[in-house]
Amino acid sequence: MKHIVFFFLLFTIIRFGAHAQIDTQRHGNRFEQLGTTLRSPNVYRTASGAPGHEYWQQRADYEIVVELNDDNQSISGKEKVTYYNESPDPLDYLWLQLDQNQRDKDSETPKIASSKIHPKMNLGELEDIIWHDMDLGLKIYSVTDANGVAIPATVNLTMMRLDLASPLLPGEKFEFNIDWSFNSHDRTSFLATRPGYEYFEEDGNYIYTISEWFPRMAVYSDFEGWQNKQFVGRGEFALVFGDYKVSITVPADHMVGSTGVLQNPGEVFSQKEMSRWDEAKTSFDEPVVIRTQSEAEKLEKHRSSEKKTWVFHAENVRDFAWTSSRKFIWDAMAVRLENGKEVMAMSYYAKEANPLWGQYSTKVVAHTLKSYSSRTFDYPYPKAISVEASNGMEYPMICFNYGRPDKDGTYTEAIKYGMISVIIHEVGHNFFPMIVNSDERQWTWMDEGLNTFLQFLAEQEWQRDYPSRRGPAHKIAPYMKGEKSLLEPIMTNSENIIQFGPNAYAKPATALNILRETVMGRELFDFAFKKYAERWMFKHPTPDDFFRTMEDASAVDLDWYWRGWFFGTEPVDISIRDVRWYKIDSRKPNEVKADAKKAYDHEETYVSRTRNKEDIAQTVLERDPDVGDFYNSFERFKVWPEEEKEYKAFVSQLRKEEREMLESGLNFYEISFENLGGLVMPIIIEFQYADGTSEVETIPAQIWRHDEYEVSKVFAKQKEVVQIVVDPYRETADIDESNNYWPRQFMPSKFELFKQNAPSRGTSSGPSPMKRERK
Repeated sequence: MKHIVFFFLLFTIIRFGAHAQIDTQRHGNRFEQLGTTLRSPNVYRTASGAPGHEYWQQRADYEIVVELNDDNQSISGKEKVTYYNESPDPLDYLWLQLDQNQRDKDSETPKIASSKIHPKMNLGELEDIIWHDMDLGLKIYSVTDANGVAIPATVNLTMMRLDLASPLLPGEKFEFNIDWSFNSHDRTSFLATRPGYEYFEEDGNYIYTISEWFPRMAVYSDFEGWQNKQFVGRGEFALVFGDYKVSITVPADHMVGSTGVLQNPGEVFSQKEMSRWDEAKTSFDEPVVIRTQSEAEKLEKHRSSEKKTWVFHAENVRDFAWTSSRKFIWDAMAVRLENGKEVMAMSYYAKEANPLWGQYSTKVVAHTLKSYSSRTFDYPYPKAISVEASNGMEYPMICFNYGRPDKDGTYTEAIKYGMISVIIHEVGHNFFPMIVNSDERQWTWMDEGLNTFLQFLAEQEWQRDYPSRRGPAHKIAPYMKGEKSLLEPIMTNSENIIQFGPNAYAKPATALNILRETVMGRELFDFAFKKYAERWMFKHPTPDDFFRTMEDASAVDLDWYWRGWFFGTEPVDISIRDVRWYKIDSRKPNEVKADAKKAYDHEETYVSRTRNKEDIAQTVLERDPDVGDFYNSFERFKVWPEEEKEYKAFVSQLRKEEREMLESGLNFYEISFENLGGLVMPIIIEFQYADGTSEVETIPAQIWRHDEYEVSKVFAKQKEVVQIVVDPYRETADIDESNNYWPRQFMPSKFELFKQNAPSRGTSSGPSPMKRERK
């Protein structure tokens, strides 16, 4: 009994002794709390991540009258803004955003962009260099107060400051008026920006997507003061909630879609359209086509000289956008959310987008509203619109998307799934940031990353095995193992990011998916994520509020995760360094002798002995047996009766638990892991057994807390292990899967003979089975 107890103690000393003397240099800060990295909690934002008891935010209401000139593609408007100071601070001046000035001849955008001359230059590249010749900025004609008195205004590129005659005190409101205009531009040209128009040479008509089009209030917040960073194209918008009344005058044959609810449908719809619109309100299974393709094609041929004014009203939105064209087909259907609320999903698209858009767009809108609502909050607005506009951009209740088939009506899989994905993504932006209203100019990932994560979930609900580009962990690995000088933390200002898509969209979406699937589990994650969305709907959250809420609502310490994934650039690369196999010495005489024989045979197997069997024809003992004695003939590994007796006496002294352990036949595998990448993560291990079965175990990331570079772990297994695999389901974004195996598996690397140029966004490329089938 004393002997076997000593064996187990010795085994423990060998296993843990090395870790009793940890090299302090191997313990860094990866598991330290974020502490002062986050803003200190206060009365406005609590340590739990919720709005504080004195949380406040500003408000701005707009009344806008705007007219579209279809002859020269210009926009002119007047607006009355009512700004409410809900802050505790007196304000000496107000800041407004003039986003259209980003396309002006004096814009900083082309100035801060590097450029080169190449042996071959296309027109777009040259136009990009001579951007200063464009006349696309906002023309401000007047800024007056409610009494018509001019307000001193200073325009600084894309920002305008209004100097108040007296401070706007807390609790007060201020009314002012602005008259303005600007020239729209071809958004399909080299500028390729979100708003503008697309011209169709075949029928001489335009599709207008009007956004970022009027002077908008900048955000004044408790955590930043005025958000008046210049808009240079990538960092999007920090905006104020309010109510809008917008009157839009367009050619009488145009169809208009916009943020808000139409107030005068009887004045702008035909009787047929009114009837179909009423039908759509009760159609939950299929979209109802309200303006058909044949009707739109007739309008394309005869331009009306008359005008109509469409009046829309929107409550509690942070922005307003609209679209207009005589080319539009319009369909719509009703969507019933989980709480029983009914909203409208609809699409506007030209004939060039059919049959793809008529089949999919509105149904994708409806699915997105249901999917996102189930994970955040019920969609609060009355409608959501998808517009086919050869680009992708989002605004409250309306978004512009791409995905146009070839002229013969065929399309590739890439176009189909690209269209579905961009519609999900842009409609999803209604939730982030249109309602959960983060500052896009500072933290792009807070809307793009969170939205891309929910997009991935919605895509998988749309179709099993949907070919999602972003979300699965292994798809971010190529970016994370890229050139270090080209990587920035997710917590980087949008204008400073080199690889914008991977950093602001894919990496945060992947990080959230790993949190949900591997670190927290679906139940804890889903509850915490929903709590964040509910806490901050119609408010202005910061990253700190998100990080704190996710921990507060789940009781999972995630500071190490935020530090690694959001504040760092290290990749995941966990390697199996070594595996040692142990079995308990059972002390059974027959097993002891069998092991001894195996060891003896191994010891006595060497090259000379093998060759001597052929080279030495006969040994002396073989010629003369008389030279032999007892030791030349005895049974070396015989089990003697005394040994059996001693073993039985030994077993009889053991306690029941000790006998069971002795007879268990357990296999002990001591596995050493190396953290080669630096980013600490859980270790997911698959054990494949000799009998063909397997099982997976997950070791929490905290195993690295005392040594961030190398750890070992012993596993007791009833069965014999023949293969060990780390991260078998590709959950952690490990950048080198070749070192995830024991024994090692060697996988050949492949190379391409040549690479093709990437296709333009939203256009067909590669083989089209649909086109081939038609031929």
